[in-house]
Amino acid sequence: SGPLKDMDFSVQEGGGPRILHQFTLEPPAVSFRASGEKAGIINIEPKTGILYINGSLDWETKQVHKLQVESLDESGNIVKGPYAITIYVEDINDNPPEFDQPKYYGVVRQNSRPGKPFMYVKATDRDDPKTPHAQLSYSILHHFPNPYETMLFEIDNATGAISPSRTGSYYLDPQKQDNFVLVVSVKDMAGTTMNAFTSSVDVSITVKESLWKAPPTIYIKENSTQVHPVNITKVQSNEPGIIYDIFEKEKLPRLPFSISKNGDIYVTKPLDREEKDTYTFFVVSKDDKGELVDKPLQIHIVVEDINDNPPVCQQALTVIEVQENEVGGSNIGTVFATDMDEKNTLNSRLQFKIQSQEPEFPLKNLFYIQQDTGTLQLAGRSLNKRESAKYFLKVLVTDPEFETVCDVEVHVIDINDQIPIFEKSVYPSVTVAEDIPIGTVILEIQATDGDEPATGSSLIIYQVKEGDPNNTLIIETDSETNRGFVKINKALDFETMPVYNLVINATNPEPLVPGVQYNSSSLTTFKIFVTNVDEPPVFQKPVYKTEVSEDIPVNTLLMTVEAYDPEGDSVRVSKIVLEEVQGKYAQYLACGKLLFLQKSYHLVEGGAQKSKESLILHLRDVNDNRPQIAMDYPTFFCYPVSGGERALIQATDADQQFFYSKFTFSLADEMNTRNNWEISKVNATHAYLSPKHGNFEEKVYDVPIILNDNGNPPLENKVNLKVSICKCSIEKSCF
Repeated sequence: SGPLKDMDFSVQEGGGPRILHQFTLEPPAVSFRASGEKAGIINIEPKTGILYINGSLDWETKQVHKLQVESLDESGNIVKGPYAITIYVEDINDNPPEFDQPKYYGVVRQNSRPGKPFMYVKATDRDDPKTPHAQLSYSILHHFPNPYETMLFEIDNATGAISPSRTGSYYLDPQKQDNFVLVVSVKDMAGTTMNAFTSSVDVSITVKESLWKAPPTIYIKENSTQVHPVNITKVQSNEPGIIYDIFEKEKLPRLPFSISKNGDIYVTKPLDREEKDTYTFFVVSKDDKGELVDKPLQIHIVVEDINDNPPVCQQALTVIEVQENEVGGSNIGTVFATDMDEKNTLNSRLQFKIQSQEPEFPLKNLFYIQQDTGTLQLAGRSLNKRESAKYFLKVLVTDPEFETVCDVEVHVIDINDQIPIFEKSVYPSVTVAEDIPIGTVILEIQATDGDEPATGSSLIIYQVKEGDPNNTLIIETDSETNRGFVKINKALDFETMPVYNLVINATNPEPLVPGVQYNSSSLTTFKIFVTNVDEPPVFQKPVYKTEVSEDIPVNTLLMTVEAYDPEGDSVRVSKIVLEEVQGKYAQYLACGKLLFLQKSYHLVEGGAQKSKESLILHLRDVNDNRPQIAMDYPTFFCYPVSGGERALIQATDADQQFFYSKFTFSLADEMNTRNNWEISKVNATHAYLSPKHGNFEEKVYDVPIILNDNGNPPLENKVNLKVSICKCSIEKSCF
């Protein structure tokens, strides 16, 4: 309660009668009066000043009620007021959401983009839109049928936009299922409470075939005379307002195709099949943000052939060789031609015809050509070189539109119908010594051949047919004269074969024609008598080798040498001659490091002849030399010693290198030595010597070092290395 004044009240709708306020009277006021938007249920009790609602307010009917209240005296005159009384009606969630249609119908295209809306549902709620009471949330309760684990459709819970899900974009197919019914639910309170009001509606969706699909293969005739660009096909996206573009599958200087904003595809210039017979490119659809809307479509273009190319002879001149004895009907060669038009079509079908023959002797039509293959044949008789050595043919090659003439030259080749004939059937005997040098010509022979010169039919090959089982002889031919030269191919041996009774044949590298055979005219004979020569004895081996250790005892048997005399005489070893070892090997011999002795000879006597043979004696080194310090300069350290200095020392060994591949260095086990010095290995032959402190006098020190060559057996040596501690020049050398 309180005195009369302007006041605002908030009252929840519904709820029935209630008291809002009590105004108190101030004299001379005796009563109150209310006027305004009382809605038939808002008033004030005049005597007590109680402001009340006698019923329920409805937010959906009126959200604000404005009244005026004044106080009156006994005469009914206004004492105070009027004052403004405003009653605000608060909304409660007392209205369920309602769809604006009893049922919805939509169409979706196959392969539509997931998440792209194709229809909307809309519901309203009469409650206060500023409160959650009218905030709506959409969802799909069911869809029929539902053949997959996940739904084919989805809905935006705020806007009611329905679109294909990822699964739906992939699987929707009117051939399998062309209609679906969705049960769409809407809740107020933003769908977040259990006591929210809910409504639902059926949505019938028809699935139609996708508009976005690649056209079948497009065929374009080459060298078109139409005005370009020419429309060849059209593509269309499932969505409106799409931007179309082309990109190449293969990089070309310039793709001869374009696409309009409506999806019409054009060829921009005439095409040439011989330049390129197919094209493949992709068409893409994008939204206004540049995002891909659909999967790219592959467009395949085939350029159709027209007959715009003449036949071309594969060779400027086709040369064919034919032997004289080829019979009528024989295939003698082929005339080859090509056509750039499409293969296996009438445009590239070639036909052949002989246009002319020069000379036309002895007959006009000596040759025949197969019409569809270009194969040349002899028409009826064999050719004769004496009649004509060459024929010149003009062959007409045609396709359905064009023709070309190919030149053919036929050479008539002599056949091998003549055998070689020796000028002598028997040659005089030849007598040679058994030591005649290899390669010596002992006889010249000659045969002739009546076939065409400088061909395989007339070239003569001579061979020993009988009497030379070991190929001791060889016969070479002069290709220009066909003269044969009999030569010694291997050393003769009187004791093995004193007489050769030889039969020589003459043949051609080219086979003889049927009916012709070699006979006795192609054979000749002669004898070779070999005379004996007193030969020196022969060692059993061409060279004798052995290897011994350098410490081998005196009188040790090294090897046994055997020899024989070809004439059968007895042989004996005369002596062994050791040639003087000259040059650098002399010093090795003097110091016991003779690696090998190459020129040692055995002399053998047999009859009046002597032979000598090499003996190679390899000497194996023995590890019998102790390692030494090898220094080309004195070892020193500059005085005073500051620490950290080191000097390089080297070890060497007079033995073969094999035995000193790894030296080891150590200091003698003496107190002063190990207190003053230390040694560290660098590699297999070098080490560093370093002072261990700086308290050295200016004098020469003896440093005992033990060297080991790690040979077999290992040898050790203790050497005293003289080390100078001296004052040095600025160049760090001892004064």
